[in-house]
Amino acid sequence: MLKAVLKLFGREEKKASGKIAKDRLRVVLIHDRANVSPEVIDHIKDDIIKVISSYMDINQRDVEISLSNDDNSVALLANIPVMRIKSGSSRRREHR
Repeated sequence: MLKAVLKLFGREEKKASGKIAKDRLRVVLIHDRANVSPEVIDHIKDDIIKVISSYMDINQRDVEISLSNDDNSVALLANIPVMRIKSGSSRRREHR
């Protein structure tokens, strides 16, 4: 909750460089185990941002996409900060 309040007032918590390096290494290892290149993840992230942006205003700079895996499966995890839902989306469902 403190993080949200600090963000609201324009004071985001800064991650220590060690924490950032650890997070990046974790992401690289997960991608490596799942046999998905960072380039593919970047393309997935761009596509998700395009689609979600049709329906919501999002903070694109803070979007985080990653893979998580256990012994039996791989999951795509997305953290997408939503600023507001667009009323009356300008895009109609094309597949109806």
